[in-house]
Amino acid sequence: MSDTAWTPDQPLVSIRDVHKSFGDLEVLKGVSLDVMKGEVICIIGPSGSGKSTLIRCVNALNTIDRGSIMVEGQEVHDPDLDKLELRKKVGMVFQQYNLFPHKTALENVMMAPLKVLKQPPDEVEKRARALIDRVNLTGKEGAYPGELSGGQQQRVAIARSLAMNPDVMLFDEVTAALDPETVNEVLLAIKDLAQDGMTCILVTHEMGFAREVADHIYFTDRGIIVEHGPPTTFFSEAKDPRTQEFLSQIL
Repeated sequence: MSDTAWTPDQPLVSIRDVHKSFGDLEVLKGVSLDVMKGEVICIIGPSGSGKSTLIRCVNALNTIDRGSIMVEGQEVHDPDLDKLELRKKVGMVFQQYNLFPHKTALENVMMAPLKVLKQPPDEVEKRARALIDRVNLTGKEGAYPGELSGGQQQRVAIARSLAMNPDVMLFDEVTAALDPETVNEVLLAIKDLAQDGMTCILVTHEMGFAREVADHIYFTDRGIIVEHGPPTTFFSEAKDPRTQEFLSQIL
């Protein structure tokens, strides 16, 4: 990141009037939101409402057509930005775990700090073991992805992302591909992170989880934020008919 004078009283992530189209399809139509350090934000909404596109823009996996996304005072879509530097700050966990199948859980977690951060192997291994313990996978260090359940693989993916010591974590529907019984173990790992003060932006359809961990919930539909608020009022006092209809279908 640059030496912009960002301070924690400013949003860690600031999204302003972001527009994004794929061909003729306008996916984001002027989205704005702020995330403060230590906050947990959940983005919910129907499929195709632009949720995943939005968080992929935050770590520059998607470009934006116009608007601004700042992370710690740095414009993410500045053409001169070092994307690698950005992704050290902004961890991301996807719906698909994307683990290296020929590497053990421990090796998967160690890879980026060794290859990208060039940290000493002893330190990296110690930290990787601590992270595997943190996501409740002690004893699975030597297991290959094919020997792990979906929920276990996803927790390795979370540990791998944490190994870069990011300032903010993005979670894109990380439980969508999991069996119902393994969803909870992944949500628990995220909940622990949130309770430890990690800034988190989650796209999720797990409403009970959103209600429990989010500081603020944003409901998107057709590329705009329709309504937002803290869970205490969002679920019980939604005003917009689109939000009410969405909630009535899933709650």
